[in-house]
Amino acid sequence: MDLSDRWPLPDSGDVRDELAAAYADPSRGYHDTRHLTEVLDRLDELAANGAAYETTPVLLAAWFHDAVYDGERDAEERSATWAETALVGVAPAPVVDEVARLVRLTETHTPDDADANGCALSDADLGILAAPRERYDQYVAAVRREYAHLDDDVFTAGRADVLRGLAAKPHLFHTAYARDRWEQTARANLERELAVLDSSAR
Repeated sequence: MDLSDRWPLPDSGDVRDELAAAYADPSRGYHDTRHLTEVLDRLDELAANGAAYETTPVLLAAWFHDAVYDGERDAEERSATWAETALVGVAPAPVVDEVARLVRLTETHTPDDADANGCALSDADLGILAAPRERYDQYVAAVRREYAHLDDDVFTAGRADVLRGLAAKPHLFHTAYARDRWEQTARANLERELAVLDSSAR
């Protein structure tokens, strides 16, 4: 399926095309068109396996969640602001507000258990952690490319901190399906990558 067919607002193709161009920027490593496609695929997978969420705002949030990605800490906030600006007059105000809230949530991936929309988007975004080994290793290499401006020691320390923070969570995923199908594999991938980082830091 063409990525353009997965945009939930058929009368706003210009917004979709601007977002698609952002993800297609050749300077991106992991947070590119493939990442967006995989997040949308995982949302479909979650929906097909019992995860109930509001389709339009969650799909829009998936499109916007990495609309801005340049390695700076406020990328999620700038992506949310882009959504708030671009969707005015295109989607109802409550939908716009929900999209922006969900995009901001991807900075921490800590939705409340009762937040069905947040749980679905967070799980779809972090689902890469449960990828098969070859794809996970491609993800790790692509993330490193996005931080090519950092030397190895700085990157290794920062990446290890991120992974330890994830590993310390009581659970990585929030929907029942993702916890059942993805949690164990994701934790094994995290442990494997941390072992590599720790050995390279010695």
